[in-house]
Amino acid sequence: MRKKISLIGAGQIGGTLAHLISTEELADVVLFDVVEGMAKGKALDIAQSTSVDGFDVNLVGTSNYDDTKNSDVIIVTAGVPRKPGMSRDDLLGINLKIIKQVAEGIAKTSPNAFVICITNPLDVIVMALQKYSGLPTSKVVGMAGILDSSRFKYFLSQEFKTPTKNINTLVLGGHGDTMVPLPNHTTVNGKSLKQLVTENKITKEKLDAIINRTRKGGAEIIKFLEKGSAFYAPAAAGVEMAKSYIKNLKKTLPCAAYLNGEYGFKNLYAGVPAIIGSQGVEKVVEIKLEEKEKENFKVSINAVKELFEAAIKIDPDLSN
Repeated sequence: MRKKISLIGAGQIGGTLAHLISTEELADVVLFDVVEGMAKGKALDIAQSTSVDGFDVNLVGTSNYDDTKNSDVIIVTAGVPRKPGMSRDDLLGINLKIIKQVAEGIAKTSPNAFVICITNPLDVIVMALQKYSGLPTSKVVGMAGILDSSRFKYFLSQEFKTPTKNINTLVLGGHGDTMVPLPNHTTVNGKSLKQLVTENKITKEKLDAIINRTRKGGAEIIKFLEKGSAFYAPAAAGVEMAKSYIKNLKKTLPCAAYLNGEYGFKNLYAGVPAIIGSQGVEKVVEIKLEEKEKENFKVSINAVKELFEAAIKIDPDLSN
């Protein structure tokens, strides 16, 4: 029997997810949105391309949570996107309310699903989603690290004029201005970035500028679009996580996963490499960090903690 993926939110990311999942024939798709017409319209539009692209999946657009019943995977994009000049954190109050309703809906209709959250501010919203829904921490993750790593790879590929497939890298920490790209764990054509700086193939200043551009990757796109935020790359990253779960690929993917002592932190979500298989997050992979990286990671964790404290002030239920 074909798997079922429900997409909560039929905005730009939701619509792109539906299209990518369909063309890959990964699962049947339910596109849910409170704006019923948008979900139905996009589902119908994608369904009408099946004969051109030659894929065979069932697509449904709905505003009824019952249609998402017994989903294998749920990808949550519901919420308000950032507008120019808005930080991810400004979104907190608005999106917490939305996520509470979403979490209650998931708990009721698909308590065994693997849930991937893309809504910003990511790390705190994924923590709230897990608390509100009561789902196991291994079954609730946030999509951020794949996107941040992908942006970092792209900027490096442009600088070194080499395809992104020749670059290996990792970005840790919260999804925001304190994220931690790891130059010491990055190679370009097999050579470490450290080595490339020593060989004057790239200056330290240039590398710092690329790291800074990665941190502000989302804001740069918002500035261009003016009336929206990134959606193609976030959707592609979400599909990679869903695929690793559905096909039990056990890929090591950077994502916002629950820490229970790993990296010295407990009871919170943060961007780390995690193995995703049919059980959800099967293991958080601990990589050896240098002192400076440890410090940066701690700064990032503290930023997530602070924001979660702000979330508790908005909704004291989250402190339980």
